[in-house]
Amino acid sequence: MDDNINGVGDSIKMSPEDAAAVKASDDVAAAAGGGEGEGEPRKPLRLDYAQTFKVGFAFAIIMIFWTAYDFVVPLLLEHAYGLSNTVRGLIMGLDNLLSLFMLPLFGKLSDNAKGKLVKKYGRRTPFIVIGTLASVILMVFVPVSTLGQQEKAMEKENYYLAQLDEDKFMNERLTEFWEKGGNYADRDYMAMNNIDREQFLAIRYDANFTATKAFLGMLGDTTYKYNGEEVALDAEVSDLAYTLDDWNGDGTLTYDDIRISNENYDKFAATGMNTWISDQIYEQVTNTAAGHKSIVIYMVILLLVLIAMATFRSPAVALMPDVTPKPLRSQGNAVINLCGGVGGAIAFLIYTVVLFGERLENYVIIFASVAGGMLLLLAGFLAFVREKKMVDRCHEICKEYGIADEDEAAAEAADEAPEGNVLADEDAAEERKEEISPEVLEMAKAKTRKLRSPKEWWEAKSGSERAKFISFLLILGSIFMWFMGYNAVSSNLSVYTTKALNLDAGVASIISGISMGISAIAFIPVGYMAAKLGRRKTIMIGLAMAIVSFLLIYAFVKPDSNALVPAALFALFYLISGFGLIIINVNTLPMVVELSTDSTVGQYTGYYYVATMSAQAVTPMFAGLVMDNISDRGLFIYSAIFIALSIILMAFVKHGDSKPVGKGKKLTKEEKRQIRLEALDNAD
Repeated sequence: MDDNINGVGDSIKMSPEDAAAVKASDDVAAAAGGGEGEGEPRKPLRLDYAQTFKVGFAFAIIMIFWTAYDFVVPLLLEHAYGLSNTVRGLIMGLDNLLSLFMLPLFGKLSDNAKGKLVKKYGRRTPFIVIGTLASVILMVFVPVSTLGQQEKAMEKENYYLAQLDEDKFMNERLTEFWEKGGNYADRDYMAMNNIDREQFLAIRYDANFTATKAFLGMLGDTTYKYNGEEVALDAEVSDLAYTLDDWNGDGTLTYDDIRISNENYDKFAATGMNTWISDQIYEQVTNTAAGHKSIVIYMVILLLVLIAMATFRSPAVALMPDVTPKPLRSQGNAVINLCGGVGGAIAFLIYTVVLFGERLENYVIIFASVAGGMLLLLAGFLAFVREKKMVDRCHEICKEYGIADEDEAAAEAADEAPEGNVLADEDAAEERKEEISPEVLEMAKAKTRKLRSPKEWWEAKSGSERAKFISFLLILGSIFMWFMGYNAVSSNLSVYTTKALNLDAGVASIISGISMGISAIAFIPVGYMAAKLGRRKTIMIGLAMAIVSFLLIYAFVKPDSNALVPAALFALFYLISGFGLIIINVNTLPMVVELSTDSTVGQYTGYYYVATMSAQAVTPMFAGLVMDNISDRGLFIYSAIFIALSIILMAFVKHGDSKPVGKGKKLTKEEKRQIRLEALDNAD
């Protein structure tokens, strides 16, 4: 590569870095003016889908864990410790508080990683391998540490459930629930169904009577049985078969009376009883010396698992921008999110199958199976991903299309240079190159090599740099508000559907899985949607969909004796937010890393996770306060408010959308060889 660039009448001696910057500006000018260059015209810039799917194995490892974690751990805390929504939310939030500090740290460490492993495998791969192995070794001990506590809690729960058909016990409980209202007794809901206080207090539940539908207790013909024998609803209950007093006031008791009372229990009393039993488990089992010891051990082990997971999350996510040119990162992020969806689907299949069984060891089986899935995905990653080769190829493509960091920096530096440094006619590539002074070239180099801290970015003299920083903060603020809203629902989903809607855990997991599975079809189209409308507008559409989803759930989803009704409505409305989730998540990370450079992708990925994890650290507790003090349904109004704030912040964002790529010239073999040599030098 020629180190001498001819200026206006003089020859300026320049370093290889200066020459590269000038060469970059030449490429940009050629791209803008469509001028001729060496080689044949290039093909349009397109995403390498095969390569991106391979890189997506790393994200699948992350998502198989977090999908299981978000659904299963709240259930584990509920069943083992009987915690209130607020306390459980606090514990879930503390997990994310750790990630708030760990993710930016390890993102930066992977950016600056050196050594033999990095030379051989790249900056991100060692973190992914070591972090996954450490997580797999530790994670099985999370549920194992709670087995004794779960056994005690299960005994206490069964003791109270056995008394649901006893007059004295139920009169005391239902009277208490009616007075407390809220999650114990939704009197507005009962008034809509013409249930008064006397009728509420008369509710009983007989577990010997079962009404079973053909599929999941929700579809098909219904079979009625009592003590395992099929019965007719109009048949009277004999004294030998039944011992309770008359429930309907006419001197007789039929199986249909029992059916109606059981249905009323499911609709109006089950939520309150679930909450009351959790309170008793906490007071009598958890709030003891043994209970305190159990929860401390659980938290220590969980802390170690989360540290291990945090060591590779930012490096794994940063790998996609490392190997993908900036204009294609929304499409690339869609692909790796689809891979993450595959990991989530594996987790869904695991916990759905396991939770349909009634076993003390359920949570151990789930975590052990998830650990096995993570190892299989890691094996796939190591088999298909050659990080250094992929990164070098990306650098070649960026040079070829004039979109490398130094290219953009040189163009910006030339545009912002003092008058006289550039010509007015920017289409004249050769003249523009000659007029760029060494000082301007130095500015271009500084932009690509300097790590911009928030303070340095804000104090930059350039107006465009300050505008970018403001957009950067607005993007992070919007992401924070989005996760404040969405994570409030996702972190309480399993408990809300089982405790407030009284659905089986297996049914609740199917609802979650249906939403994930169907909405996953949006992953690829969303990348093109962003290319057409822009990332910002696309994100705002996704946010609006989430608001509509949560308002519909708040207005129309209530407990019912027929589990199909709340399950179907919740699944349908929650699916809308699932589409919104994909639209948002596919585009927010690319908006953040669009403002980074090749040398700071990991750190900017860390900034992204600062926004997401700080929200997830506090929103479970605040949402729990709403659920405990207002109502479980209030969760969805809480979420809708924060998502509306996210839309407002995103509306003011001006930077972060991908830039169009013009036509330019194809790199020569010598230029490609030089790029590879420079990459090797940088690795050293």
